[in-house]
Amino acid sequence: MFELLLTMLERLGIIVTVAFLMTRLPFFRQLINRQQIDRRQQIFAILFFGFFGIIGTYTGLTFSTDTNLFNRWITDLSESEAIANSRVIGIVMAGLLGGYKVGIGAGLIAGVHRMSLGGFTAFSCGFSSIIAGLLAAYIRSKYKSKRISVTIALLTGALAESIQMVIILLTSAPFDRALVLVESIGIPMILANGIGSALFFLIILSLIKEEEKAGAVQAQKALSLAENTLSHLRKGLTLQSAEATCKIIYREVDASAVSMTDQNQILAHIGIGDDHHRPLSPIQTHVTKQVLQSGELLVAGKDSIHCTHPGCPLGAVVIAPLKKRDITVGTLKFYFPAERDINNIVIQLIKGLSSLMSHQLEISDAEEASKLANEAEIKALQAQISPHFLFNSLNIIVSLIRTNPIKARKLLVSLSHFFRQNLSATTVKWTTLQDELKHVQAYLSVEEARFIDKLDVEYRIDENVLHYLIPPLSLQPIVENAVKHGIKDMERNSKVQISIKEHDHRIEIQITDNGKGIPKERMDLLGEELVSSASGTGLGLYNINKRLIMMFGKESQLHFRSQPGKGTTVLFFIDKRLKKDDWNE
Repeated sequence: MFELLLTMLERLGIIVTVAFLMTRLPFFRQLINRQQIDRRQQIFAILFFGFFGIIGTYTGLTFSTDTNLFNRWITDLSESEAIANSRVIGIVMAGLLGGYKVGIGAGLIAGVHRMSLGGFTAFSCGFSSIIAGLLAAYIRSKYKSKRISVTIALLTGALAESIQMVIILLTSAPFDRALVLVESIGIPMILANGIGSALFFLIILSLIKEEEKAGAVQAQKALSLAENTLSHLRKGLTLQSAEATCKIIYREVDASAVSMTDQNQILAHIGIGDDHHRPLSPIQTHVTKQVLQSGELLVAGKDSIHCTHPGCPLGAVVIAPLKKRDITVGTLKFYFPAERDINNIVIQLIKGLSSLMSHQLEISDAEEASKLANEAEIKALQAQISPHFLFNSLNIIVSLIRTNPIKARKLLVSLSHFFRQNLSATTVKWTTLQDELKHVQAYLSVEEARFIDKLDVEYRIDENVLHYLIPPLSLQPIVENAVKHGIKDMERNSKVQISIKEHDHRIEIQITDNGKGIPKERMDLLGEELVSSASGTGLGLYNINKRLIMMFGKESQLHFRSQPGKGTTVLFFIDKRLKKDDWNE
């Protein structure tokens, strides 16, 4: 008995070798991953596992119940002979991997073959082969989507062989001969077939680990491709972004060609076939339209590509949807020489890449919407600032028309310049520091007339930084705030200092007054929220602070320093980001 077990284990090497070769086949990988196989692949799987069972029969040993001797190779069996074999391994694998149809089909093939060899156990072994396929398929159905373990494979193989021994005892005649057979080969065959099934699944596990490792590599590649294409897809799904994206993907993926479409036409095609698959050509392929409608990835052969160009070299395609908010807006297509070149790893890469690219397209839409919202908000904030100055200016001019019409005229010119600047500020996002300073000077010319020689304005300006850009209406409201709230009650020696200079590779802007100052409890809120008071709400400072942060970031927010009775300083910094020559608006 021990010698038989060793001999059968030795011959398992043949089974293991065949099993290893089988794992290289595409349909076998689909079975492992529990993917749906078509009818043709199902028939192929039945034939293959049936053949595997036949190999298990031929690698067995004949046993004579008359002499209790084993023959090393299968010959024609006499009525006293049976076979100690590994047929069950192939049938059990068929049921565990392929389900009822594949398991029973492989059992039928291996069972009928065993019956044809004769011997007093011909029917018993043939019938038990079908039962083994049925048993394995039943165990597969119980585990549903869970992965079957090596232990389950071992126990299934051993159980199937044990059932075969029972069937031999129940159906083979004479019973004495069947009993001798089971006593001689039962335990070695149960152990050998259980171990063989376990070895087969160990090979499967190594394949799964190989697939997972390759999948991790492909996932890394998908992330890398997504990162490299991000800057292009942020511009949306356009001819330019599609061409740049396809070129990047084509360099990294082993495909014959890479293509992108929107809902109506080809946007880019890089690789073979680019002589007739041209951008702006309408979509003709039915399978592409099917993906656009269903939003599901699709694999198609040459017959489904429907290229009208004679001799088109494109043999197979994987088409993945590109989506925005679950709406398919285009497709990503990978072409290959033939369907056999498309494996599960390639499909998973394409799925991951299309998903990442879909997210990028959604981000591009979100960024564009955010940009438009920010610009709209900026325009609204700019428009809100203008009325602060209007009423004060008109009151001053009205009072001067009779007493000093010449000065009133000059003030009207300054006011005209001021509002012209204000109006243009609502149509642009940037203005130069020089123009912003002129805006302030126009404002102060009116205010100086109001204060009648009581207001002293000092400018400390670095001329070298005046060509840099700043959001419009960033200085005047601060200066207005100094005049309106800081020095308005002073009878004499009221001062406002405006400083613009380079500081640590940035531009420092500072407006200082020597007025009454700001209470600390109010100063902490200025620029951060609206502050209600008898003289205002702080809207101007709030708007400026919000725009500066929006345009330059948090580091450009307004800073306040104030001492009651000594004055207030408003300070902020802007980046030397853009010059006038860089401005296209």
